[in-house]
Formats: sequence, C-alpha cells, structure tokens
Amino acid sequence: MSGTGAQARPATGRAGDPAVDRATSRAVDRSRSLADTVVVVTGAGGSIGGAIARLVLEAGGRVVAGDLRPDALAPLRDAWGEDRLAVGLGDVRDEATADALVAAGVQAFGRVDSVVANAAVGFYGGVLDYSADDVSLMVDVNVKGTVWLARAAVRQFRTQGDGGDIVILGSVAGLLIGGGQEAVYAATKAAQINLGYALDRELRSEGIRTTTIAPAGVNTPFAAADGRFGDRDPSEGDFLEPEDIAQAVAYTLRQPRRMRTELWTMWSLCESH
Repeated sequence: MSGTGAQARPATGRAGDPAVDRATSRAVDRSRSLADTVVVVTGAGGSIGGAIARLVLEAGGRVVAGDLRPDALAPLRDAWGEDRLAVGLGDVRDEATADALVAAGVQAFGRVDSVVANAAVGFYGGVLDYSADDVSLMVDVNVKGTVWLARAAVRQFRTQGDGGDIVILGSVAGLLIGGGQEAVYAATKAAQINLGYALDRELRSEGIRTTTIAPAGVNTPFAAADGRFGDRDPSEGDFLEPEDIAQAVAYTLRQPRRMRTELWTMWSLCESH
C-alpha cells in the first residue's frame, strides 16, 4: 500500500495515569440512576429516539434531543420545560452537529453523562436499486454520524474525568440477513457493531463504556415504509415496540460501569433467527 502510512500519536487517557485510574475507580463502581443524568439522543424526533428521550425524562433525567426536523421535536418541547430538555437541530453527517449537541448539554445542564447514537437511515432493495446518493446517505448518517457523536462524547467525558456511556443503536441486520435486500444498510450496521466493540476496548480504562443495542424488526413508520416487513403489518404482530428499545437503553445506563454488555441483540416472538 502506497503512502506515508499511519503516524504514531501520543497516547492520552491511558491506564497507569493516576488521574485516569482514580476516575476509572469512581466510574466503574458507581451504580447509576437516571435521575439527574444528562443524556444526548440523536434522532429524537423519531419513534425510537422519542421513546428513549421520554423514558429518561420520566425517570427524572435531562435530555438533549437532536434531530434534523424542528417539527419532529415539537411533542417533546411541548411536554417538557427547558429545565429538563434542551433541543439541538442539525444534520448528524456534519461533525459540528455532534459537537454542538454535547456543548448544548454542558451549557444547559453543566455536563453530559451519556450519548445515544440513534439517528439512522435505511433503504430496502437490491444492491443495484440504490442510487449513489442513497449509498452515501446511509454510510454518512449511520457510520460517520455515529463516529462524530462518539468523538464529541469522549472529549467531554475526558474533560469531566469520571467516565460516561456511549450507546449505539444498531440492528441485527449487521449480524445476519434472512432474506437479503438490505446489503448496504446491513454493512453500515455491521460497521456500527464493530465500532462499538473497538471503542469499548479503547476507552474502558477511562471508565467510558460503549454498548451497541441491535434490535430486529421494530414497529415504527421507518421500518414499515421501506418494505422490510413485506405484506405483514407490524402494528398487528408481536414485533418489538420503540418502548422496548428505550427500556434496553435505560437498563444499560443504570448499570455500574464494571458491567459490560457490549452487544445486545433483541428479537420479537414473531421473528426467528
């Protein structure tokens, strides 16, 4: 392979640094409550993102709700005051959006404890059915958007010095495909899963935990509209509900950071694997 190759960079935040070790000890031993925790959620105007945001708020936490569409965040804004909810508008494909969401949490609530990379785009169809723009959109939102949020979170977690949680909303499509027809989407979800594994190993010495939650079919307009369920109506079956995914996120955030889930797959009764 031609080129200059990778350049070594100084290690930062490694085990062995007394300050890091003290922060790690505090972070991994502390059981977490959602009360007063500050969570950034991307795609909060959608079904799953909205369910996550509501559950955190109902449990006494504070949320930075990010979305591209102002109208999609209106239900959250109408239900919760500025003392509990901050709103950030922007495109997750832009790294500056992730930085701004984390900064909004610090400005509004003084810190950020967790981020949830939920924003996603998917198209159903054969590999030749996608336009070049479709492919770029899936890669940029699902993969790059997750990387940008993780980077913004890590910077803030290191500033705070007591760890944090990165939760990635993946999909079982990143692990296996029954009937095919979503190859590029599946590739982006596989990238998220492996990103999560790698981040957890890179950052665990600092008390920063990364967990990927990978559900199967969820009863959402996003899933129903792209043909993934075929002739089945997800609202009439035993598919997962957005609230199920929110409960999984909440469970993860409540656990002491000495517990590492890394990858959590979720299946409904009506889907086999």
